[in-house]
Parts: sequence; C-alpha cells; structure tokens
Amino acid sequence: MDTLSTNNSKILIVDDDSSVRNLIQRFLSRKYQIESAADGKTALVLFEQFNPALVILDWNLPDANGYKLCQEMQIRTNVLVMMLTSRNDEADKIKVLAAGADDFLTKPFSLAEVEVRVEALLRRVRYIQSSVSQRLTFNQLAINSEAREVTLNNKALALTALEFNILHFLATHPGQAWSRTQLIQKIWGCDYVGDGRVVDVHIGQLRKKMEVDSSMPEYIKTVRGYGYKFDPPDNTAS
Repeated sequence: MDTLSTNNSKILIVDDDSSVRNLIQRFLSRKYQIESAADGKTALVLFEQFNPALVILDWNLPDANGYKLCQEMQIRTNVLVMMLTSRNDEADKIKVLAAGADDFLTKPFSLAEVEVRVEALLRRVRYIQSSVSQRLTFNQLAINSEAREVTLNNKALALTALEFNILHFLATHPGQAWSRTQLIQKIWGCDYVGDGRVVDVHIGQLRKKMEVDSSMPEYIKTVRGYGYKFDPPDNTAS
C-alpha cells in the first residue's frame, strides 16, 4: 500500500517553542522516526547524523535565520522542508517560499493539518528521471541533472532544489507551455496541498538569478493567461 511507503520516514522538527516541538513530535512519532532540536546549531548537527527525509522548520529561531538554514540543509541533501511561521501576511509567505521551502504552515495550526501535509510531502518524489539526458545545453546555459548543477556564461548559478527542478523540467520540454496547475502536478506532485502561488514565486526567483533583466526574460517566458514555457534565445539545444 502507498501509505506504508511513508512509514518510518525520518523527520527532524526544529522549533524553539518546546510546547509546539513536543506536541508535533508526540503526534508524528506514531508513524515516523522523529528527532527534534530547539535551535539552528543543534539542528545542523542532528541533520548530519539523522539524515531526515523531511525537516519541519520554524522560520524564527533564536540563533539562526530560517531562510539560510533551509537553504543550507537543501544544499547538503536536497531534503524536503516544511516551514512553520507565525506571520500570515503576503510578504512573509513569499519569503518562506523563496527560501526553497516545499510547503509552509501558519501558526496556530491543527495536528490533523500537519499530518496531511507531511504525508503529502513524503509521498512526493522530487522530479528528476534517470531516463532524461544528464546534460542539457542551450547556448551559454548548461544544466547537469546528475550533479544538479547549472552554469550560465561559465558561471555557476546558486539554485535551490525546487528552482533546479523547475528549470530542469521546463528545459526538457523547450517551447512547450505549461499551466501553473500542470507544473505543480509535475514538480510538486499531485498530492501537493499548499499555496498555488508557489510557482510564481519560484519562477520569479529563477529569473532574478538567470536573466539580465527579469522583467524581460530570455529563457523562461510567461504565457499570458496560462503559465510558463522555456524558450531560450535561438532555441539552440543539445
């Protein structure tokens, strides 16, 4: 059964609020292997030792920036990250998604919602299929799927795990338009239950890193009223 595939997955909970941390840990320990930390320093040590499949990470820690900690963990193992935040305004949601988080929950939340989100994330397999060519080149843009590296004009781009997945997926279908719903299904997975604006946020972040002028993109084009497509200059690929 599919539900068994997520059982015994390792989850690291990082929150300086002991009541929140302990509540989630007790609830999820019925199904999963759980470790927890109250600060960023301890979290990174446990992260290396425990090698979790998912990290539930508080955005505001006493000794660490949630943005940087999320990226540091994803660079190391491409781990799934669900961010916890006490802020509900638009700017904070965008910051959380831009950090590379796969999903986020706003405090206060119900344990039932935590369980649904966790199960959905753990069922999802990050997009990258071995059957796809290991290296794609478009003029000065090179995408190496095996090493998960991207270079533009011979300079490495520092992409989050999700940014790489989006770029790689679009680049393997040059010229093809994809709706936001289709991209969520292909990259986040059909079980994704988070905010649909996540696509726009990550496309925006990609453009800032790739484009000379993100308002007039050369690589990732907006298909008005529909979604996005990868259409590099001259569309020269190998």
